[in-house]
Parts: sequence; C-alpha cells; structure tokens
Amino acid sequence: MALRLSCMLTCSKFSCQRYVSTTNKTTKPLYKRDEAKKFRFYIVNRYVEFLMKYETAMEKRFPSAMRVYRMFMDGIKLFYKDVKDYLKIVRSLNKKENKLMDLTRTEIELYYQMPKDMVKVAPILILSLLPFANYVIFPLAYFFPRHLLCSHFWNLQQKAEFRIMILQQRLIHNRPVFRHLQAPLPQLKDNQLYDKWNAILASLGSGSHPTTEEILACKKLFMGKPFHLFYLRSNHVKHLLLMHDMHRVWFRRSRLAERAAILIAIDRAILREGGLESMSTEALRKACLMRGLNPLNMKKEHMINWLLLWLTISNEIDKYSYSLLLHCPILLAYNHPTNWQLIYRSNK
Repeated sequence: MALRLSCMLTCSKFSCQRYVSTTNKTTKPLYKRDEAKKFRFYIVNRYVEFLMKYETAMEKRFPSAMRVYRMFMDGIKLFYKDVKDYLKIVRSLNKKENKLMDLTRTEIELYYQMPKDMVKVAPILILSLLPFANYVIFPLAYFFPRHLLCSHFWNLQQKAEFRIMILQQRLIHNRPVFRHLQAPLPQLKDNQLYDKWNAILASLGSGSHPTTEEILACKKLFMGKPFHLFYLRSNHVKHLLLMHDMHRVWFRRSRLAERAAILIAIDRAILREGGLESMSTEALRKACLMRGLNPLNMKKEHMINWLLLWLTISNEIDKYSYSLLLHCPILLAYNHPTNWQLIYRSNK
C-alpha cells in the first residue's frame, strides 16, 4: 500500500512538472504569417498569369473558335452601343422642338442605317438564344457574314470588300433607271425644257455628264410630270429603290422620299460641320458610296470635287424636287470610270 502510494505521488509530481514546463514555452502558430503571405501571393500571381495566357493559349489550340468568339463579342459591344445611341436620337426627334436637321452628320447616318442593321441581325441574335443553337448559328454567321451580319461584326477588310460588293449590285440598276429617264422624251416635245433634257440625255449617252447648271435647269421636270415620285412608273420605282439599296416591298414612294430627306439632312450637316475638307478620307469614301459612286482608288481631292457637285444640286432641292436628288447617281456618276470598272468586273 505504501509502495503504491509512493508511486502515485511520483507520477503526479512528474505530470505537474511536465505541465508547467509546457505551459511556460511559447506556442508556435500553425504556420508562419510571412510564409503564408508569400505563398498566397505566389498562388494569386500564378492565377493572374494563367488568365492572361489563357486567351493566347485558346487562340493557338482553337484558332477558328476564338476568331468566331472574338468577332461576336466585339460586334455585340459595338452593336449594343449604336442601338443605345439610336434610341437616344429617336427620343430626341420625338420632341417637337428637335428636327432631323439639328443632328450631326454621324447621328443622321446612324439614324438611317441602324433600323436596317437591327432587322438584319435580329434572326441570328434570336436563334442564338435557343439551346445548342449557337453551335450552328455562330459558324454559319462566321462563314456568311455579309448575308447574316451587319457591319458591326465585320473586320476592316470585310467592310471595304462588302461595301464595294453592295455598290456593285446597286450599279446593275443604273442602266434601267437611265432607260426610264429616256422613255418619256417623245412626250416632252411640246415642253420648253425638251431641248435641255435631250441634251442631258445625249451627254449621258455619249459617255460624259451634264453640268450642275444644266441639271438644275431641268429641275421642273422632277417637280411634276414625268419624273416626280408620284408619276414614276412602277418598274422605274423598283429600279430606283434597288439603285439606292432599298427593299421594294411596301411604302415604296414614301420611303424614297425619306431617303432623299436623309441625304439632304446629311448634306446640310456636312456644310455646317466645316465642309468636305474637314472630313476624313474614310468618311469621304462612305459619303461617295452612299451617293452611288465607287471611291476605290480615288484620291481625296477627286472625291471632294465630285461631292461638291452633289452638294451644289442638293442645296437647291426641297421636298417638291426629291426625285431629282434621287436620280443624281445617274446624272453625276453614270459614266464615272470607277463605276464602270465595277460594272465591267461584274459582267466578266
């Protein structure tokens, strides 16, 4: 009994000494703070590097897929921005005190072009929301961008090529429109403008163009019979629409009048904003294309000279003579060498 008690006391003393000794020691943390910070920074830094290299790696492994992805993402951003700007313009024009003539050149161009772009892209955007449809829709849009997408989704090379191709299709209708301008000539023999109009047609038929003075001298022919929009024959209206890259389904004459009003508003804005000399080369090219002239390989000064002729006539146009402005692609550019290059290329 005494021996057992002695052993218990000895063990108890040893345990107390061990407890005191351990409690007096400084406890070490689970891991050192400086090392943890370094490790955490290393992990985060490597993760950021991974994200930076991820897109490059994906482009190398899946170049086609990444091009499609990049094209759509960049295009959607530009398209969304222009839609917002278009809605702002529409809200502004809905106010009584604001008019189309108060807008800038780029705003008017956007106001005219965006509805067409929105209609063109709508099927692709809607179908892409369906389950698994994007696996089919996006590749199709990538391989046929001119037909399924608008200019927001095109690269610089595509924009240049597609705009020329669109103009090439428009120029096909120049000859039918010219024939319709020739057709009423016998009926104008008693008109005091017969000789002047005959001289203009002869000039166009011989490969040259009439002067702006000669064109404006025949303005009255476009304010009534036979060339006012109201009096144009159905086939004439059809080719005039297609010459201006417009569909021919509904409200054909009223849409032609709207097209003329848009062109006049843009022309006025150009003059307000410093004239043609203040415009960039790219803006001048777009202006020529919109008015039916191929600017390919044209110098800036030549584009300016041609657009000055257009502005001279446009400045004399009102709502009663819209038809004259709509026929200016014939009167001013029918025989232009750059246009004939496109027409000849399309006939090859």
